[in-house]
Amino acid sequence: MTDPEDSKPTIKEVFEQFVAESEEQYYVLRLYIAGNRFQSLKALQNIEKICEEYLHGRHEIEVIDVYQQTEEVVKHNIIVVPTLVKERPLPTRRIIGNLSDTQKVLMGLDIIPRPLPEKKR
Repeated sequence: MTDPEDSKPTIKEVFEQFVAESEEQYYVLRLYIAGNRFQSLKALQNIEKICEEYLHGRHEIEVIDVYQQTEEVVKHNIIVVPTLVKERPLPTRRIIGNLSDTQKVLMGLDIIPRPLPEKKR
């Protein structure tokens, strides 16, 4: 009889599968900004840099200025800017702030896996 624990994939196998799947996906992103305020411009620069490096040719970014498109803000329930919304691939995710923490953005976009929770002893 085989032990069910033996048939579980290793962390390395899970990570490699995750990376392979994420390399094939197309990302649709929306960045809500407040005009040309510093934090909004910084968020735009940061997400463009991240997309160029990690999603080259596999993404689109729609930039929505909350001052010019207030109906979009209400429609999508945006209360803080800058806010990045990952529409595709599912699940939808929101990342708030200037997106300067690349690792957190990559985890929020599901480009790299989130750390596995530690087992309780």
